[in-house]
Amino acid sequence: MLVDDHPVVRAGLRAILDGFTDIRVVAEGVDGAAAVKADATAVDVIVMDIQMAGMDGITATRALVAAGGPPVLILTTYGTEADIVEALAAGARGYLLKDAPEADLHRAVLATSRGEPTFSPEVGTALARRVGHPDVALSRRETEILRALATGASNLEVASSLFISPATVKTHLVHIYQKLGVDNRTAAVAEARARKLV
Repeated sequence: MLVDDHPVVRAGLRAILDGFTDIRVVAEGVDGAAAVKADATAVDVIVMDIQMAGMDGITATRALVAAGGPPVLILTTYGTEADIVEALAAGARGYLLKDAPEADLHRAVLATSRGEPTFSPEVGTALARRVGHPDVALSRRETEILRALATGASNLEVASSLFISPATVKTHLVHIYQKLGVDNRTAAVAEARARKLV
């Protein structure tokens, strides 16, 4: 089953996957809720994006794992450490970036359907970095704040977009600065990009 909120992406993935003799796309969905409602007896593996309108892929993965549903392969453009760790903690069996070669996608779908873990090289690097330096791992909220800061948003704008108070943003910034070894917003964004945290 393919789950992505972009019809063109789903059409492209279907064309690629149906081109393999040992894979057949049997269902599609526009968000995680569609995956959770899918007939688990008809689906061997779910290939799902993370960020979608409606239920996101991580929430859906968590629900699928809890219900004993099919294994999930995350296929996304989001390769930040926070996204990877959260998806794997939710129970995703694989994590691949959308720029992966078709042969890698083929192998990943088959491996995930067998319940085997499979990751793109960038994901493996991020996990190794996380294990080697757990003290600098950013939380999902800290990553969201850094992403917003990277757009040039003010603390007030960040607070408004994330539905938190400006004081909470400041508290998160203090933690972010400590973890990254910096003392200002610009340096924090630059360091996070250099480490591929955002």
